[in-house]
Amino acid sequence: MKKLFIIGTLLLFAFSVFAQSADDALRFSQNYYEGTARSMAMGGAFGALGADLSTAATNPAGMGLFRSNFYSISPEINFRNISSEYNGTPSSDTRTVFSLSNIGYVSAIRLGADSKKGWKFMQFSFGMNRLNNFNSSFVMQGANAQNSRLDVYLENADGVNYADIENDRNNAYSFELNPAWQLYLIDTIPGYSDMYYSPVPYAGTFQREVLQTKGSVNEWYFSFSANYNNVLFLGATIGIDALRYYSNSYYSEYDAADTIPYFNSWEIDQSLQTKGTGINIKIGLIVQPIKWLRVGVAYHSPTWYFSMRDTWYTTTFADLGWTSPANVSSPTGSYQYKLYTPMKFLADAGILIGNRGSLSIEYEHLNYANAKLKSTNYNYLSENGDIQNYFRSTNNIRVGTEWRFGIVDVRAGYAVYGSPYARNLNDGARQSISGGLGFHLNNHFTIDAAYVYSKMNKDYYMYGTNNIMPAAVKNAYQNNAIVLSFGYRL
Repeated sequence: MKKLFIIGTLLLFAFSVFAQSADDALRFSQNYYEGTARSMAMGGAFGALGADLSTAATNPAGMGLFRSNFYSISPEINFRNISSEYNGTPSSDTRTVFSLSNIGYVSAIRLGADSKKGWKFMQFSFGMNRLNNFNSSFVMQGANAQNSRLDVYLENADGVNYADIENDRNNAYSFELNPAWQLYLIDTIPGYSDMYYSPVPYAGTFQREVLQTKGSVNEWYFSFSANYNNVLFLGATIGIDALRYYSNSYYSEYDAADTIPYFNSWEIDQSLQTKGTGINIKIGLIVQPIKWLRVGVAYHSPTWYFSMRDTWYTTTFADLGWTSPANVSSPTGSYQYKLYTPMKFLADAGILIGNRGSLSIEYEHLNYANAKLKSTNYNYLSENGDIQNYFRSTNNIRVGTEWRFGIVDVRAGYAVYGSPYARNLNDGARQSISGGLGFHLNNHFTIDAAYVYSKMNKDYYMYGTNNIMPAAVKNAYQNNAIVLSFGYRL
């Protein structure tokens, strides 16, 4: 059962009339907070410490610690390497991406004097924090003597009259079976109209897939916060999430040993684009009962992606040796739907050590099984059932520290994001180690730098069904991020 689920749900390109899957819901529900260099250097554990623009995305009460107007912008560069192993053959690929992890402004308005009890400040802020980065490049390859992706086509075609596949009146077979039929990658067994064979009857091909993804989830936020008597800090954020995801897969099979008669190679190229816009609400509070301690809690509503659209197409190539090489492109498929991500609960604490340093910790809880796909003309019963049965609740922990030496701050952090998979179906846990420096050039300008190293292991399946089980591709992800933040305080 374990292997069947993994094959059924972890395929990134299970194209059909409806291209959405449980894996899509998981991918777009996961947040690996970026933000300012100061926050990232401390593992993202900044909610209770506050006075940082990144807290609009975690505990917005942290914005209540600002006492003056502040601007910030944070460019970053990511060096992402993915090492893969498939059937004993290793490979790897690297991608370098420039992006913006944070930009924002906060306006702090004084309400009362420090010498009097009551409300001290209120703050309005707006900007952007990056919640996830989808940029990656995989190269996965190896020999497979057990099965072929064409076996999946045969399983899906058996029992379907060839005339239905050939005519394809409702585009039900346009992305895989119809192109394969036109290129003789599947054909009817003599004497049958609904039973098929392929030119790769005994497997034995060298398989290769190059998978390239890019995009991000950027949250544009509007926050309001307030400070009561320097003891209670309240905050709320309205987040507008802009989701962009682009994926291109180039899958091929070759007769590398020249042992399959009348077959040289075939390939299917698949392109998927997902765009969506969602909205969420975050509320939080921080209490400072004594001078050296701050504790806080926050609630994040689900992100309601009210406008999600997938667009995809395929191009299939065949070189069978007895015909000229040819290709067939599918029409472009498009489908609009909705996605609701899980709610979150956060708790954080910060210890202030005079004017010299601080220690902070942040705990986050969410249940990925609560994600939901919805549409007006499709019920997603199977997909939502997979989400509920095979994902689970998880706990994420972020810790950090900061120490001041004159005009220089030294920072370090660690974060662990638990695996979202139930029953040990896959790994998917992520760890990050970080460090950085901050420079106070004068009373107005600051420059912060951060380095973040992250790693994760996660299996991937090139294809498969309940009856056809290829080996898992073992993928090891490593990401090195360098972030700079430039701040100006009025």
